[in-house]
Amino acid sequence: MSYSVGIDLGGTNIKIVVITSEGNVLEYLTCDTADAEGSWAGTIKDQLASIRNKRGDAPCHIGLAAPGLAARDGRSIAYMQGRLQGLEGFVWDEFLGAPVVVLNDAHAALLGEVWQGAAKGFRNVILLTLGTGVGGAVLVEGRLIKGQIGRAGHLGHISVNSDGALDIVNTPGSLEQMIGNYNVGERSAGRFTSTRKLVEAHLAGDKDATAIWLRSIFHLAAAIASFINAFDPEIVIVGGGIAQAGPALFEPLSKELDRVEWRPMGHQVHVIPAALGEKAGAIGAAYHAIGI
Repeated sequence: MSYSVGIDLGGTNIKIVVITSEGNVLEYLTCDTADAEGSWAGTIKDQLASIRNKRGDAPCHIGLAAPGLAARDGRSIAYMQGRLQGLEGFVWDEFLGAPVVVLNDAHAALLGEVWQGAAKGFRNVILLTLGTGVGGAVLVEGRLIKGQIGRAGHLGHISVNSDGALDIVNTPGSLEQMIGNYNVGERSAGRFTSTRKLVEAHLAGDKDATAIWLRSIFHLAAAIASFINAFDPEIVIVGGGIAQAGPALFEPLSKELDRVEWRPMGHQVHVIPAALGEKAGAIGAAYHAIGI
């Protein structure tokens, strides 16, 4: 059976799917990135060799998603800050000896949801991934928006507080600062070390935790309302680790959007959870490489 491979190279884990052109996942595997050792490239090469040996033939297509801005020719990540040292400018098809199509990981996650997930059948979609930071991607009239240099969709770096401190890309008071897991300790004056613990305290009736959490959700709602005004999507998909808070996130978010979303003619944009979980990026990378 012919197959393609999608790879999602993250700072902690590498996710790989073996998938048919119809979108049926034949195999899914994960392994450690081992970024400190810089061995991720060799790990991926070894995993591909193992898949090829098991299946008796090479994949028809290989797609790879990773953080950073993808090069225009789709052969590498052209720009990457702060982690995965050596990834920037690394040409994958030269290393692997086979064609590889490379794209940004959030872009890939949206394409995965479009192909086999929560965005299937829609043509105008916004995706937000809430995790350590905040990622995003935008689909307009069925086309992934990449922008001039691949920067489009960095929705975590829009400003929701122009008087706030500068974030990693010099945006003042960015959405990422307001709800990203990386600085929950700062937002809670050192009380909480993770969003999970903050939400647990909120659900247990801790009033201070509730105030911090609901303030974060207000900023998220303000950002989503702004994205809706800018792109007029059919749906907004929210994924990432923080989305696993479930009703603790989506119920107060819905209430805030009732207050701040512009709804001409009573039109409401539905905000829904992502469907593919950690597989989304790898599935989207494969989809992008297949070129469906």
